Amino acid sequence: MAERVAAAGEKAGAEVRLRQVPELAPQEAIASNAAWSQHFDQTKDEPKATVDDLVWADAVLFGTPTRYGNIASQLKQYLDTTGGAWAQGKLAGKVYAGFTATQTAHGGQESTLLALYNTVYHFGGILVPPGYTDPLKFADGNPYGVSHVTGANNDAPLGDVQLAALDHLTERVLTYAAKLAA
Repeated sequence: MAERVAAAGEKAGAEVRLRQVPELAPQEAIASNAAWSQHFDQTKDEPKATVDDLVWADAVLFGTPTRYGNIASQLKQYLDTTGGAWAQGKLAGKVYAGFTATQTAHGGQESTLLALYNTVYHFGGILVPPGYTDPLKFADGNPYGVSHVTGANNDAPLGDVQLAALDHLTERVLTYAAKLAA
């Protein structure tokens, strides 16, 4: 999902930084789940997110797996490190939105995005959710962002609906970020 958002941003002419927050889980936990272990191995050398990345950006699209209807602890810890930049107002006035994935339908996607947005409100960020601003959102069904059901094996590929929804979300966020920058 993050790769699709980054590609959509680049296609729209945006300068994009694709970042990953550091993994916090113990190696035993990661190794106990084949999909998690594979993902860890594939992304361990990816650039890690810093607070400076948020300060730099005019628009931020956060992605997180859903954990019990909430954001992943890894993202929460990263957000908890932003206090200095927040206190200086460096995270305010930027456009924010989010996307998530769960293993099951009704697995907490909407509550995860709402929980994520609590931090954005504290930043003084400008939330630009997709709402039902395009007919594809009636198929996607998530006005708070974009969500995907991976299935129990975490292997369900993104379908045309999710890909289009990610593109729409990215375009919408970039449109409003450009209006603010003008």
